[in-house]
Amino acid sequence: MLRAARRIVMAARKWEENMSDIAATATIDPRAQLGNNLTIAPGCYIGPDVTIGDNCILMPNTTIIGNTQIGSHNIFYPSTVIGAAPQDLKFKGGNTKLVIGDHNIFRECVTAHLGTEIGGGLTSIGSHNQFQVGSHIAHDVIIGSHCILSNQVQIAGHVQIEDHVVVSGLAGVQQFVTLGAYSFIAGAARCTADTPPYVIFGHDGVVAGVNVKGLSRWGFSEVTIQQLRELCKLLFPKRNTPPSDYRIRNLYGMFASRSKNNTAAAATLAKRIREADARSFTDEHCQYLLSFMKRSMHGGVHGRYLESHRRDNSSPPPEFYRRLAGAEGAAKDDRSASAARALDGGSNN
Repeated sequence: MLRAARRIVMAARKWEENMSDIAATATIDPRAQLGNNLTIAPGCYIGPDVTIGDNCILMPNTTIIGNTQIGSHNIFYPSTVIGAAPQDLKFKGGNTKLVIGDHNIFRECVTAHLGTEIGGGLTSIGSHNQFQVGSHIAHDVIIGSHCILSNQVQIAGHVQIEDHVVVSGLAGVQQFVTLGAYSFIAGAARCTADTPPYVIFGHDGVVAGVNVKGLSRWGFSEVTIQQLRELCKLLFPKRNTPPSDYRIRNLYGMFASRSKNNTAAAATLAKRIREADARSFTDEHCQYLLSFMKRSMHGGVHGRYLESHRRDNSSPPPEFYRRLAGAEGAAKDDRSASAARALDGGSNN
């Protein structure tokens, strides 16, 4: 009791020294490392392994736990949960991390999880991002800077989101997918393969063109935007141009499709990439778009480059599955024994 009281007194002195505004009903572990000029509202909880930089604001009922490192000038709206254990059955409770940069906004009910041992042990979020209501950032996700995830966006594990990406509401991103820089993802889109940079990705999985408005906002020159438009016209033809099935997942040629145009679409994309190389698009952004497509098409699995680097394919099944298999086996044995007893009883009669 005396030792705990001393820790509380020492923590109170530390909070007074850094001039933070901390509510009396906030629960903060004395071992947490807190910066200066923090605002921590009632009902907040901060765990022992948390580090928070200067000038952050935690609104009511914010929970920050786990080995979580947070930079400065971040704002957490009510009911955000940051640094919880990953929802991955292979996670064994290791000392994995969540690292957050500066000037991020986490709106209500946003969740961000720690990394996993097998996935590298790190979930990383850059700076100047906005995560809107109910969005989820799973384990081992890498997010760059200046991104916006709209309401209820669900990011699965091992996803990489490059800089300046906008993901509209209700979109879902599958594991190991990469969202290219400056791309715009339409609402309710299903991202099951790498999304090229600089483009608009429609909810139906089709590249709808260059993200002209977004590029203009970020200061791209008219010359660069025009070159990107010419390149995208070459790579992603109009839907009425045979073959008609030009969804990204089919362009990479890795998924079975009901459409007979799947193989033709992939072959056509490879041909168009060669044509683009021959035309020598000199702009650095055009070169990056081409290298991104080649990497996903030739070095990826199912159109997902990061899938080729996953490390859990040969690992033994998690304990959860072993227990489940054991329980099902025991139940099957019980049913067999019951049936045998029933047969024996019937024969005696």
